[in-house]
Amino acid sequence: MMITRTIAGSALGLLLAMPLQAQDALTLDELLSLVEQGAVRDNEEMRSREEQFRQARGEQQRLLDQANAEKAAEERRSQRLENAYGENERRIAALMQTRDERLGALKELFGVTQQVAGDARSNFENSLTNVQYPERTEFLTSLVEKLGSGIELPSVEEMERLWWELQREMTESAKVVRFSTDVISLDGQRELTDVVRVGLFNIVSDGKYLTYRQETGNVTELGRQPEAGRFTGSTEDLLEADSGDVVRFGLDPTLGGVLNSLVGRPNLVERIQQGALVGYLILALGVIGLLISLERLVTLSLASRKVTAQLRSSTPSDDNALGRVLAVYHDNKDVDTETLELKLGEAIFRETPKLNRALLFIQIISVVAPLMGLLGTVTGMIKTFQAITLYGTGDPKLMAGGISQALVTTVLGLSVAIPMVLLHTVVSGRSRRIVQILQEQSTGIVAEHSEAQNKAPA
Repeated sequence: MMITRTIAGSALGLLLAMPLQAQDALTLDELLSLVEQGAVRDNEEMRSREEQFRQARGEQQRLLDQANAEKAAEERRSQRLENAYGENERRIAALMQTRDERLGALKELFGVTQQVAGDARSNFENSLTNVQYPERTEFLTSLVEKLGSGIELPSVEEMERLWWELQREMTESAKVVRFSTDVISLDGQRELTDVVRVGLFNIVSDGKYLTYRQETGNVTELGRQPEAGRFTGSTEDLLEADSGDVVRFGLDPTLGGVLNSLVGRPNLVERIQQGALVGYLILALGVIGLLISLERLVTLSLASRKVTAQLRSSTPSDDNALGRVLAVYHDNKDVDTETLELKLGEAIFRETPKLNRALLFIQIISVVAPLMGLLGTVTGMIKTFQAITLYGTGDPKLMAGGISQALVTTVLGLSVAIPMVLLHTVVSGRSRRIVQILQEQSTGIVAEHSEAQNKAPA
């Protein structure tokens, strides 16, 4: 009974593990037959796999043997190359020694030649003559490379050309030459233009100074031309001059250093812009004060002229201050002296505000302008110290903006205050002169009126 159960359990396990066609068996004999068939098939697959493994192992062994053979061949080849390299090194050393022995004193000569060629190339690249003769740079570069290689020697023709190039540079430095070349304008346009080269110092076109850019090999207009017209005018004279003519020309002895510094030098407008908001406010006050001062100056000049004309006339006129004061006297001849004096004083007081109008505002501008300049100075210094706090003192350009603003606002404040003080002095002087004439005439009239009353019979 136990055996039957064991066989049934085994059959049930095999039935669960077998494929679908094995599960279709209805009896134990059929199941046993299917199991035997499966075992045979599994044995055949195992033998096939073992055969494949043996074949693969044989192929791997063959590949390993082939790789070892190639490795050995490459090692032998490497050894041959190392031996050939060592032999070549010995041969090169022997040949170099032979060459040095044959050169003798010429070795030092070629070393000096290499140094001279290198220095000449550097000088020619920075020279204005390179605009006319750009091909010599390529020749000097190849000559320096040949001398530096230590393998080739320069030919006699190359040595002679080096000497000739040095001689030509020296000769061209003393010439004023006119030729045509491409010039790049400030807006980026390239145009073939007639230019004049003055030695190694300047290159100019019609009314413009030019500069040579070594980095690009281009001739460009200077970013900012000299402000004085006599310098730019001399370039036109230089282009129009004939051989033998003498032309007064603004020469830059620093080979372009002074002219290039003009690009970084701010003009008047840029300096004013450096003053920022405070600078603009100072200029606005200055313009307002100037307009008021001119108006007062013209008005008081006309009033002074009319008062002077009234002094020569006995008939009062109401178009001037003195005439209006005299009209008060003519209207009050019959009053007593004290009343007349009061009325004349009242008339003078009425004229005084017209004469002194806006003088106080001019004085205020003369006082406020330097104070605003001081405000700009403090603001600029604060900006400078902030830059120092953030970036340190390593780069002076970071501090230049604040210092420039500080100095510019101070200059603007003083530039407005000084003329305002002078104008206020002139205008107030003319006003005081007119008021003084009115007071003198009023005092004279009161004195004559009092004397006339004292002489009259009681």
